[in-house]
Parts: sequence; structure tokens; C-alpha cells
Amino acid sequence: MSGLVVPGLPASLRPVNDPVAEPLADGLRLSAPGQTDWFVDPAGEVTIGNAPALIMRADGDWMLRARVSATHEATFDAAVLVVHADEDTWAKLCLERSPGGQVLVVSVVTRGTSDDCNSVPVDGDEIWFRVSRLGHAFAFHTSADGAHWDMVRYFGLGVSGSVEVGFLAQSPTGGGCAATFRDIAFEDGRLPELRSGV
Repeated sequence: MSGLVVPGLPASLRPVNDPVAEPLADGLRLSAPGQTDWFVDPAGEVTIGNAPALIMRADGDWMLRARVSATHEATFDAAVLVVHADEDTWAKLCLERSPGGQVLVVSVVTRGTSDDCNSVPVDGDEIWFRVSRLGHAFAFHTSADGAHWDMVRYFGLGVSGSVEVGFLAQSPTGGGCAATFRDIAFEDGRLPELRSGV
């Protein structure tokens, strides 16, 4: 697959791990085969980086947002917004099915190994996600309505230059997952407030 052009984005998306993608009138559907993930276990038991993604280069400060959903048939199936610096340095904001069957917001920050954090459960089958770059730092936010935002995580990746940002689907324990991203928007500039809800 060559670069994919999606409305709302300033550049085409670069494929990683042979993604199967379907452009939609208002976004993108990305399908992951079974046994796919990006995760580096801190205990050293699992290192995997085979989940399909579509990402683009982003310079300076920026914000990427989308309304996300997924089929969530198996544990850890997820629709993901991802920041990628290199194969050892990246972060994911996931709408993910838990082992208990709940759909949760999960964040993973990887600097050599992955720091995996479960956040809040989600009512329904979709949520708004936003990823922001603020100088050397990044922020993950969620929203029920695309207007009021709650901070999930504020973190660094130890990078000062350009990164890539985009979309990922994963199905680590199942037979596959379809992730849908709608109302995609990318904005140059710095997020004005981390915790005020804007």
C-alpha cells in the first residue's frame, strides 16, 4: 500500500506493517489481523511490533483528534492513536477491551520498554481522542462529545525533533479487529491548556 490521503490531514499517511485500510467519507477504517500489537513488556517476556499503522510526519507543535471505535471482539482489541519516534520510542492512546470485557481508555508510553496504564471505562462503543505535541512533551486527552476534553496523560519521549503520528489497529489475543476513525482533524500550533477542558 502506498501513501493514503485522508480528509482532515495535511499529508499522506505512510503504511507500517502492511495495513488494510478503507477510506470513508468521514474518515478511515483500519483492520488488524490476529496476534498483532505494539508492546515491549518491561519484564522482558514479550516484544511485539507487528500491528498495522498509518502514520505521517508532524513538525513543531500540533494536535490530532478523531472519533474512534473498534469491533472489540477479543481481549486487548483496540483502536489507537499513535505517536512514533522510532522502533524503540513511541506512545499509544487506545480504546481497548479489557480482560474483564470492559472497553477502557489505555495509554502506553514506550522508551525502550512499555509503561502500560489503564484509565477510565467508556460508555458505549466510541470516544473522541486527541494527541498533542507541546515542545518536548506530549499529551493524551479524551472527550465524550469532541468539545470538552479530559487529560489522560502528559509525558515525554526524550525526542526534540519531528515525530510521526497517526492511526493503529491491534488484536493481540484475537482473530482480528477493525478500528474506525471519523471526523479526523489536524491542527498546527500548541494546545493552550492541558487541564482546563479545552
